[in-house]
Amino acid sequence: MGVEYSGTGDPARSLALLWRTPGQERAPRKGLSVERIVRAAIEVGDAEGLAALSMRKVAEALGVGVMSLYTYVPGKAELIDVMIDTVYGELPRPETPGGWRARLELIAREQWALYRRHPWLLQVAAGRPPLGPNAIAKYEYELSAVEGIGLTDLEMDAVVTLVSGFVHGAARGALESSAASGATGMTDEQWWEAHAPVLGALVDPRRFPIASRVGTAAGQEHQAAYDPLHAFEFGLARVLDGIAVLVSGRSG
Repeated sequence: MGVEYSGTGDPARSLALLWRTPGQERAPRKGLSVERIVRAAIEVGDAEGLAALSMRKVAEALGVGVMSLYTYVPGKAELIDVMIDTVYGELPRPETPGGWRARLELIAREQWALYRRHPWLLQVAAGRPPLGPNAIAKYEYELSAVEGIGLTDLEMDAVVTLVSGFVHGAARGALESSAASGATGMTDEQWWEAHAPVLGALVDPRRFPIASRVGTAAGQEHQAAYDPLHAFEFGLARVLDGIAVLVSGRSG
């Protein structure tokens, strides 16, 4: 799985494009606009992955010459930043009753769903995120979930980073599991049914007593070596439990 890096474009041009500052808007030609180009790029990413994305590919999808795109978008690096910021705009930001835990859980589930809709997001290393309006709004909403519960500003940032990081890792595991099924033509259940009897004959439970017991229980439950949805649900609950300990300590 190839990796692209966000935030690698020219800062001034990328930020101007993200925020649509005066002078960035161009009169439509051949029906082109920044929004239409970005939507076409997202469709390419959704269908074929980020490795297949190029300015030429987007131009072909729009039925225009590749040079036409550069009137609106400086290059692929800036395009990826705007793609990310655009899909961040899909995240709902409702008022959620039930306290900080319910709010963080909703945020995590919406992020999980976003990765499922746009798996190419998992192919972007976003340690230097695109600082566009939707990304800032996303961060503001996440922080509002833990505002006023006794955490310091640094702890608030760390908590939302922890939740987002967990969801990213869980979603990446789910994507890799799905990709393995597509690449091999064998579902996880079929893989397990083929391997489990052979493994059971080879592994001596006297030598590996714990691995044999636990691995057998998990394999029988999931009918696979790994269940992405179970890993997400179990891990999210434990992450929230850990944050609860921190919040409880502050309340005390």
